[in-house]
Amino acid sequence: MSPRILFDNELKLLKENVTDMVSRVEENYENLFQALKNRQEDEIVRIKNNDKLISRQQREIESQCLFLITKQQPIVGDLRVVTASLKVVTDIERIGDHVSDMAELILRLQMKDFSLFSVHIDGMVEATREMFCEAVDAFVNRNVEKANKVIKEDDVIDALFNKVKTDLIESLKKEVKDADECIDVLMIAKYLEKIGDHAVNICEWEIFQETGNISDMRLL
Repeated sequence: MSPRILFDNELKLLKENVTDMVSRVEENYENLFQALKNRQEDEIVRIKNNDKLISRQQREIESQCLFLITKQQPIVGDLRVVTASLKVVTDIERIGDHVSDMAELILRLQMKDFSLFSVHIDGMVEATREMFCEAVDAFVNRNVEKANKVIKEDDVIDALFNKVKTDLIESLKKEVKDADECIDVLMIAKYLEKIGDHAVNICEWEIFQETGNISDMRLL
């Protein structure tokens, strides 16, 4: 088997491993808010404790990327793919951490309905989910057009975060809600906003895969 075919097989395996890690984090996100809706405390506890597996996958993929860079001497186009994968798994792992952190906060809130605190937070949960899923789809399927579209959607997440924050501030001013609970809900909203930021990063690394540019700067 030629070295090129061997390298292509390694790249295919890398893509499969990244896709598997993405799928696991997406599933945790989906299951977390479904478990909240269905009052499944055991499932929320499982998700809270699942971040170690995500971290282990990150380390395995990073090792695979470094092996390809140092041992296989990839050409420029391949080096972009490997470098982008190396960077993207960091964002995916951070999203996994945020999901675990939100699970802990939901348990601390005794699984209260978010709508009790803000009418906008459920919409933020859904908008963030869509943005994350679209971002990883753009990366995995190497779709620059979709990546650019998703980047623009971050403004929607930011606007929803500001609405949630305003609702919570009003509750605190009127003293109609427990202050600690409001802070926990605000932290959940902040984690959702951060997931949107990581989705932007994932899209930017997709653009880098294709062009060698990131944030309008030529890297490779």
